[in-house]
Amino acid sequence: MSSGLPSSPDPLGSGTGGPDRSGRPETPSAAAKAKTFLLRWAIHSVGVMAASQIVPGIECDTWSGLVIAALVLGLLNAFLRPLLMLVSLPLVLVTFGLFLWVINAGLLYLVGSLVKPFHVASFWSALGGSAVISVISGFLQLALGLRSGSSARIRFERNRRRPPPPRGPGGPGGPVIDV
Repeated sequence: MSSGLPSSPDPLGSGTGGPDRSGRPETPSAAAKAKTFLLRWAIHSVGVMAASQIVPGIECDTWSGLVIAALVLGLLNAFLRPLLMLVSLPLVLVTFGLFLWVINAGLLYLVGSLVKPFHVASFWSALGGSAVISVISGFLQLALGLRSGSSARIRFERNRRRPPPPRGPGGPGGPVIDV
């Protein structure tokens, strides 16, 4: 019998995500979707900032330019990237997915030409920047439990002591049976 509580906690604490009475997962509320969007935007902003600090040829003049570049990159990834992936599907398959880096680099290069305070010097800089953004954003999303289809999450705890092992009739940990 169900207690009505969600089966697993939502990473954003919105309280949705558990099954409803029919067994289907609840759809997240607009506030939960907005939180997820803002958190992913912040994560991608960190990735773009890291790329501008690490990769030579990627520079950003202002903080607002960095945030706008991350927003434009997110919008291009949401709307233009699926179309580019569909058109280039044969190349993606032949290169075992490595052509996706070329698509990501092209989108980052396009962002450099659309957002004036954000500069991408060359395609090779864009390729390195897209790799840095992918690694940083992927790690942060995994650490915060935002990866779709993944239940992995990294949790940091301080000063938590493990409870002592239960004492059973066979001593600490109970009887041991070797087979």
